[in-house]
Order: sequence, then structure tokens, then C-alpha cells
Amino acid sequence: MFTSKQRSRLRSLASTMQPVMQIGKGGITENLIHSLSEALEARELIKVTVFDSAEADADTIAQNVADLLHAEVVTVIGKKAVFYRRSSRKNFEHIAF
Repeated sequence: MFTSKQRSRLRSLASTMQPVMQIGKGGITENLIHSLSEALEARELIKVTVFDSAEADADTIAQNVADLLHAEVVTVIGKKAVFYRRSSRKNFEHIAF
């Protein structure tokens, strides 16, 4: 869990980001989770769009995806969800809190 200051910092960093992927009527697939995991490993912070055609609302899908990725949901605003997971890569400049 994040403190309010940490969450605020991550939200500000994510505000200028473009979504890396969309989740729609195909739902949460193994391939989607693999792609999102690779994106988190490379960036630590990603934004995802949840389409109206998805089987559930954005909050529910975000929590399910976060559980599968072992990541944290930073925020869900409308149809956009932001996820954070610390990268395990060496010689990587991690997001400072």
C-alpha cells in the first residue's frame, strides 16, 4: 500500500503517460498479463484503458489485473487504470518516492 504522498507522486507521473494497452471484450487473457508484466518490468508505472465492451467495470478489472501481476493499483479514473510494480532489473533507475 502507498501513503497518500506516494500515490500522489505516482499519479502525477502517470498523468502525462499514454496507455500502453487496452482491455476490451476479450477480457483478461494470459497474453495480456504477460505483455503487461513485461511493460511493468521495463517501466514500473503503466497506464491501461478499459473499454466499455469489457465484461466488468474499470475498478473490478483493475483489481483483477493487479492481483494477477502482483502489482498495485495506483488509481482508476474513468476508464483509465494506473499500475505500479517495482522492477527487479539491475542498473535500473527506479521511481523515487
